[in-house]
Amino acid sequence: MTIGRYNGGLNARIFVKLILSVLGVLVVALTAVDFLVSRVTDRNYRDGLREELLEKCYMLASSGAALTQDRVPEVAKQGAARLTIVDAKGTVLADSEANPARMENHLQRPEIARALMGEAGFATRHSPTIGVDFLYVAVPYGQSGGALRLAVPVSKIAQRVDDVRGKVLWATLLGFIPSILLAALFSRHVSHRLASIIEYAGKLSQGDFAARLRDTRHDELGVLSNKLNETGSKLEQMVQELEREHSELEKLERIRKDFVINVSHELRTPLASIQGYTETLLDGAIDDPAHNVKFLGIIRQNAERLARLTADLLALSRIELGRQKFQFGSYNANQLIEENTDSMRPISDKKKIDLLVEYTDPEIEVYCDSEAVHQILSNLIDNAVKYTPEGGWIKVGAKATRVGEPVRFYVEDSGTGIPPAELPRLFERFYRVDKARSRELGGTGLGLAIVKHLTKAQGGEVGVESVVNKGSTFWFTLPDHDIGKPESEPVQSQFITP
Repeated sequence: MTIGRYNGGLNARIFVKLILSVLGVLVVALTAVDFLVSRVTDRNYRDGLREELLEKCYMLASSGAALTQDRVPEVAKQGAARLTIVDAKGTVLADSEANPARMENHLQRPEIARALMGEAGFATRHSPTIGVDFLYVAVPYGQSGGALRLAVPVSKIAQRVDDVRGKVLWATLLGFIPSILLAALFSRHVSHRLASIIEYAGKLSQGDFAARLRDTRHDELGVLSNKLNETGSKLEQMVQELEREHSELEKLERIRKDFVINVSHELRTPLASIQGYTETLLDGAIDDPAHNVKFLGIIRQNAERLARLTADLLALSRIELGRQKFQFGSYNANQLIEENTDSMRPISDKKKIDLLVEYTDPEIEVYCDSEAVHQILSNLIDNAVKYTPEGGWIKVGAKATRVGEPVRFYVEDSGTGIPPAELPRLFERFYRVDKARSRELGGTGLGLAIVKHLTKAQGGEVGVESVVNKGSTFWFTLPDHDIGKPESEPVQSQFITP
């Protein structure tokens, strides 16, 4: 089946559904008109007839003529209504359509009871005497306090209502004919446009994102066409973006493989050392007092290195997989710095390095996890101690430019510095500027990666500035207010670099 034939059949089906829907609406409208006309006509006709009967009742009651049983049928005929005369006790004295002697006492009839009280009475009910539903109107009559009543069969009202309904329905049907013609033209127009839109949607589902609809009018279907064109354009961009992301995923896969290789390499060296010295001890060196303690010390050092590496890997994994639980709150910036420098001062004193604190405004606070900040500052200060020679200095401080902007923390040292070419990769996992010296100092190569991930998880940024032989400055920022970071969040999508 060709696209043209399919589009034509779809157009016809939409047209039929639309015209049937319009006809359905017209039928509902016609039913509503019939219902409303029936109720309004019935109510208006009853009200008019009641007023007419009331007027006739008062006219007959005020005429002064003696309405006996002999004259009642003639008067009723002239008034085109059933006439009944009742005395003050409810006894029927005369009736135009029944024998008064056989009629029940009317004292309990609501319209008669009202008339005997001196007011006009109205009622619609079934007549047990005639066996027909009547509309009754009664008024006071005579000097003795009786009542005069006129009644009209309800069937006359229904007949009148049916006549009006018939005329209105015919007029409405004639008025619907132009509407049906206009609906047919409209349905044909809309069905053609809808068929084009559905056909275009089919092209999108088949991956033809370059196709576009030409319908650019400003009505609802035109807006829909424009939105579909926008969707096609965005899908086309998304496909291109997915292709780029696929390339990124391939890059990440290479990074993952490099990471596995690096971890394997980092584990292999201490494990090989532990295994070698253990075998040496088992082969008899354990009885050699000149070497056994030394070998055990080497084994212990490598075991500690493995423990540090494992702990750092687990910490990094928890952060990237969103399993790290943060407890955010507002903390004084100077207090955070002071607590960390106090805990790290024994390490710097052991190497005869001055650990200095540069305080900021005492009112400055940051919104963070204090334990995470402690780990960040500890890693940065520990690195500074490792690469700063004896007699050097380390400065730890914070700066805040204005309220609402991030607070910048820094760790500055007078160490050996870092070559400019090494700076872009400094926060990658296992990346070392001097690999041999780093291992000698006990580094795992993960400290700065943990610093970066912990900072980003709290909504901050990290960076480094360094001059060879003059020292380095590592910095990170933290917000001074709640920026909506969840306490547990998968943040690995933020970190493209390993």
